Amino acid sequence: MKIYCSGIGGIGLSAYAAYRASQGHCVLGSDRAESAVVRDLTGQGIAVFLSQDGSHIPADCDLFVYSEAIPDTSPERQRAVALGIPQQTYFQALGELTRLRSSGATDGQASDFRVIAVAGTHGKSSTTAMTARVLIEAGLDPSVIVGTKARELSGRNWRKGKNNLFIVEACEYRRSFHFLSPAIILLTNADGDHFDYYQSRQDYEQAFVDFVKRLPPDGLVITHGKDPVCASIAERGGRRIIDADTFPLPALATPGMHMQQNAQLVLALAEELQVSQETALASLSGYSGCWRRMDVRGDTPEGVTVIDDYGHHPVEIRATIAALLSAYSGRRLVIVFQPHTHDRTRKLYADFVNAFAGAAFVIIPNIYDARPDRESGMVDLPALIRDIGKGSRVQAIDGKSLAVTERLLRTEILQSQDVLLILGAGNVTELATRILEVK
Repeated sequence: MKIYCSGIGGIGLSAYAAYRASQGHCVLGSDRAESAVVRDLTGQGIAVFLSQDGSHIPADCDLFVYSEAIPDTSPERQRAVALGIPQQTYFQALGELTRLRSSGATDGQASDFRVIAVAGTHGKSSTTAMTARVLIEAGLDPSVIVGTKARELSGRNWRKGKNNLFIVEACEYRRSFHFLSPAIILLTNADGDHFDYYQSRQDYEQAFVDFVKRLPPDGLVITHGKDPVCASIAERGGRRIIDADTFPLPALATPGMHMQQNAQLVLALAEELQVSQETALASLSGYSGCWRRMDVRGDTPEGVTVIDDYGHHPVEIRATIAALLSAYSGRRLVIVFQPHTHDRTRKLYADFVNAFAGAAFVIIPNIYDARPDRESGMVDLPALIRDIGKGSRVQAIDGKSLAVTERLLRTEILQSQDVLLILGAGNVTELATRILEVK
C-alpha cells in the first residue's frame, strides 16, 4: 500500500509509520517542524514534508492516517476527502495493523498476533518498555509500538519481531484504545485525566471497563489489587484477573516506587507467558528508564544534574519528585514545569497546586496550549504560580518564556550540585538540551 501519515512526527504515529515501512509498504507523511523523530524517519527512507497544505498527498494513496492533533478542517484531511482516500486515526490504523494476521495479511508470518496492551493514566510507556525488555531478553521476540524512545528498542519507539506477540501502549484519550483487540491488558492505574473529553471520573473509569470487555472470553487483565479503582475496573470487566500486588517489588536501575509497581505488572505477565521469575527479575534489574521518563540527560560543567520528564499530571509529578528526592538525597531540587493544556490545569487545579512539595524552586515558563480548539477556558497564570507557592510551600516563579527561564536558571537560580527537573509534555523538553550546552 501507499500510506500517507499526517502528523508523522508524533511519538505514536511515527512508530506506526516506521513499522509499516518495515513491512514493505510505501510510507510518506508530513509534520509542522523538523525534529529528531522526523530525522530518524527520513533516515529510514520515509519521505517527510514540513508543510501541511495538502499538496504532498499523492492521488494514488491507499490510506490516509492522521494524528488526533490534526483537525478535520486541516488542508491535508480536506485534500484526502477530495481524493476519496480512506482516512483513519492513528489508533484506528494501529488496531487494524495488530489484527492483520487474522485477516490473512500475514507478511510472511503464519499465526495470529496476540496483543498485549498496556493501559492506564500513568506509567504506560515505562511499563511497555519494561515489558519489551523482559520478553526480548527471554527470547520471545515481540513486536512493539510505544509512545517513547527506549534503549531496549535501539533508541526507537517500535520493533518488528518474528513471534506472534505484539506489545502496544494503549492510550485512553477519546477512547482511542477501543480500536485495539487485546488478548492481555496490563492496567497500571486509572486516576482520571483528559477531562476535555470525559465528562466525569465515572465516565473515565467506564472507558477502561469497556476496554477490558474487549478482551476475548479467555482474556486476562493484570492490575494492582490494592488499588480500589483498578480492582473495580477489572472486576466489572468480567475477565480473568491476576493481582500484580502478590508479586515482589523488583529492583530497578531507575528510582521510584511507582516504577517498581509498574514492574510488578511485568513480573505477573512473565509468569503467565512462562518466563521464569529469576529471568524476569534479572532483566528488570537492568531497566534504567526511557526517553523523557526521569531521563538523566547529563551534568553541566557546574555540577548540575539535568533530568527530563514527561510528567504532566499531578499524580505523576508527586511520584517523580518523591523518587528524585530519594535518589538525590541532600541535593536541592529545582523544577521547571510547563502545564500541558489550560483545560487539564483548570480541572485538576487543586491537585496541581499541592503537587510540588519538597522542591526548592518551581518555575513556570508558560502553558503549552496543545489543543486550542478544545480548551474550556484560560488559566490565570499569575494566580496559579502564587497558589503553587502557597500550596506546595516552594518558591514559585513566573519564567515568562523558555528563553527567559533559561536566563534565570543560568544567572540567578542554579547552584553547583542542584538537580534540575524539566517537567511537562510540551516543548519544555528543549530546555534540557539548552541548559547542557556550554555558553
